[in-house]
Amino acid sequence: MGLKPIFDYTLASILLVVFAFPMLLMWLIASWDTGQNGFFIHTRIGKNAKPFKMFKIRTLKGDYTDSITTEKTHQLTKSGRFFTRYKLDELPQILNILNGTMSFVGPRPDVAGYADELEGEDRIILSVKPGITGPAQLKYRNEREILNKQSDPKKFNDEVLWRDKVEINKAYVRNQNFMKDLKILWNTVF
Repeated sequence: MGLKPIFDYTLASILLVVFAFPMLLMWLIASWDTGQNGFFIHTRIGKNAKPFKMFKIRTLKGDYTDSITTEKTHQLTKSGRFFTRYKLDELPQILNILNGTMSFVGPRPDVAGYADELEGEDRIILSVKPGITGPAQLKYRNEREILNKQSDPKKFNDEVLWRDKVEINKAYVRNQNFMKDLKILWNTVF
């Protein structure tokens, strides 16, 4: 076992203890605000193109599966605005790290129809565990705002953002090391 899995598991265990009560509180608020279960469990594509269940705090009213156009087609709740602004809706992914489906740093897991359809050298992205954060997330930390300014968000995502993120993630996988991961994690938090 390398340093990265040990780091991930140790930090996730500590953070689960620290954030257990805040996550419970966020779950209650999100449940009340959305009228549904405050946890949102969504199928994403992970390492080796294997689907897995990713955990988040629910931020939108109604059922939704399209992560690209959600804000335009579904109502973001008041608590959801706060949770997404500060990325607090991502905290339950600590559980994904503990169950071995995610890492703190890596390519962001995508929905079916994107990552699982990568071909050729692009499939290198699927050789590592997906992350809560990564270099593409740092570059596009305001992705929702970028997409909301587009007349056709899905087309812009597919033709511009997705392609750029693939290139960023391929470079990450080829050049990853523990110190770079720590720097990405630091830049994400601060």
